[in-house]
Amino acid sequence: MVEVKETKNEKKKKDLQAMGPWRVAWERFRKNKLSMAGAIIFFSIVILVILVPIISPYSLHELNLPNKLQPPSGAHWLGTDEQGRDVLMRVFYGGRISMIIGVLTAGVTVLLGATMGGIAGYYGGWVDNILMRITEIVYSLPFYPLVITLSFVLMWRVSSSMKMYIVMFILAILSWPGLARMVRGQILSLREQDFMVATKALGLSTKTKIVRHLLPNTLAYIIVNATLGMGGAILTEASLSFLGLGVIPPTPTWGNMIERARDTFIFTKNPWVWIPPGILIILTVVSINLLGEGLRDAFDPKEIR
Repeated sequence: MVEVKETKNEKKKKDLQAMGPWRVAWERFRKNKLSMAGAIIFFSIVILVILVPIISPYSLHELNLPNKLQPPSGAHWLGTDEQGRDVLMRVFYGGRISMIIGVLTAGVTVLLGATMGGIAGYYGGWVDNILMRITEIVYSLPFYPLVITLSFVLMWRVSSSMKMYIVMFILAILSWPGLARMVRGQILSLREQDFMVATKALGLSTKTKIVRHLLPNTLAYIIVNATLGMGGAILTEASLSFLGLGVIPPTPTWGNMIERARDTFIFTKNPWVWIPPGILIILTVVSINLLGEGLRDAFDPKEIR
């Protein structure tokens, strides 16, 4: 029995070795049931926020005051708001804005953080000192007070169509230092290992060493930071919009739709106006976190080996 068990384990090892790293990562991710559930929920929400506004028979800004604050029905599955607009269509259109802000913020954060951390960790010396002092200055700034202050100052100087990008820019500029420090620490330890000594002997360029050998070994940390950053950006945008400092009506986002709950009458008598965006925020952020945890485990080079 022991020999059979050992034979099966050896066969499994050989099968894994025959796969490419992407296939191995997918197999590991697929076996994580929570992460798969998170991925299904997240991509289902993404598909809905894309398709529902397209196929909805209702207009985004068309008012129908005689039909205001109607409860959910066959005509309006999530009812109507105080101006007679279809809540279902506005919820999923608002999800587009929130998703775009989350994705762009996470992308810019990863680009800045991985670049600064990679350069600082690889070169060390005075380059490391300068970049890390800049990182520490940004890192020491109080996040939420500064976000609120910058949003308040800048929102009055730009058009409504640019406010989404202003929110994204503010969040990205203040979010990258944590990732930069993490990537720097990993690269400082990786650059002294045997495989990096081999790259020196082979005469590989600095760009190849960083992009092909160092950064892939920090991919698990970058993925987790990107997913958590995306969820955090969605929550922060919702908070700013709730306070009237983010994307403001008539353009819907999940945050400024929940802001309607500040009206006592709507809060108590018309919960269909504010509960759906709140539920979608929770589902989106939780699914993103589950997805990020699964991707971290799947792409961890140590686990793959």
